Amino acid sequence: MRARGKVVAMLTAVSALVLLTGCEVNQKTGERTLTGAAVGAAGGAAVGLITGGFVAKTLTGAAAGAAGGFVYDQIKKSQ
Repeated sequence: MRARGKVVAMLTAVSALVLLTGCEVNQKTGERTLTGAAVGAAGGAAVGLITGGFVAKTLTGAAAGAAGGFVYDQIKKSQ
């Protein structure tokens, strides 16, 4: 990934974080989403170390993990 792409990815991640900090979220939902993001980021970082593209794969893993954690929370709430 070129330097410009890394800057754009980082700015996108920071912007999303800033926008989401203003949201009021149920504590359990936030915990599950954050846990998913952490697990996804760790998995993405591991893949990125092996295959290259560490930053991009870490951010992608974090986004996928956060989405997975949120979906899991919604499933648990509906039961």
